[in-house]
Amino acid sequence: MVLLAAPTGLSAQGNLNLILNEDGLYGFKDQDNKVVIPCQWIHARHFSEGLAPVMDDNDKYGYIDNTGKLVIPCKWSDTMYFSEGLAPVQDENEKWGFIDKKGRVIIPCKWIHAFFFIDGLAPVMDDTGKWGYINKTDKVVIPCQWKSADPFFDGVATVWDDNGKCGFIDKTGKVVVPCEWSFALPFYNGLAKVKDDNGVEYTIDKTGKVVIPRQWKDQGYYSEGLAPVKDDNGKYGFIDMTGKLVIPCQWEAAGLFSDGLALVRDGNGKRGYIDKTGKLVIPCKWKNAYSFRNGLAEVRDDNGVWHKIDKTGKIVE
Repeated sequence: MVLLAAPTGLSAQGNLNLILNEDGLYGFKDQDNKVVIPCQWIHARHFSEGLAPVMDDNDKYGYIDNTGKLVIPCKWSDTMYFSEGLAPVQDENEKWGFIDKKGRVIIPCKWIHAFFFIDGLAPVMDDTGKWGYINKTDKVVIPCQWKSADPFFDGVATVWDDNGKCGFIDKTGKVVVPCEWSFALPFYNGLAKVKDDNGVEYTIDKTGKVVIPRQWKDQGYYSEGLAPVKDDNGKYGFIDMTGKLVIPCQWEAAGLFSDGLALVRDGNGKRGYIDKTGKLVIPCKWKNAYSFRNGLAEVRDDNGVWHKIDKTGKIVE
């Protein structure tokens, strides 16, 4: 049975973990490693706002609650996560709309594509293939004029123009960072990572000003005030919000900080955890591991057995 780690963002909510059994069926287990929702679904996604999308034998999606009860029937061709009480769904005509947690259609399925609501706005694609944003009454508040568009994060959203360049708009639709970048990650704590046409990375603020010049081979998201970076030797460390290297680059790989600890991998391919001073507080002895969540982390030993540890490294199960 395989534990499927939740991605960051909306889908990381809830206390149940998605699992996949040997027959390729999906289910969920709780924080005590107990299977609480049997592996019976052709496909499933993580819980968000108390509900999880699942696919039945007819390749249709519905939603279950955290007891495994099917609370929204499997009738949709595709679905996404619930956010702000609504979820995007696709009907048999391949059009997208939104339902509430009772399965009622709140916004009719008329959009070519749609993403979830954040800050009261959701990206949608119209019949011309252009993206804009609607509110929860289905009113278009930012015209469909973009080649692509992402949900809002940190008060701004990434959009792409007809030339394939991306920038950022605010909730009024005003361009606050011109579309001049070949790639961009969402803003977090007022900063975003972008790339130019040569693949060179920078960190910008919401005016588009470069606040951290490119000096790393790779840089990850900021989490809890720190971001992993890779130096020219392929080693990972962490920088703070000013771009200062605060944890030296000495690890073969590094994850994001969560619950005050970050997952790292040493030269022997083993995983452990460091704190924000860079101190190795849980030794690198695990074959595989996931980030801490609610004070616990899943780790796998050399025999392929999964355990749950606390923040001292003690096996609690």
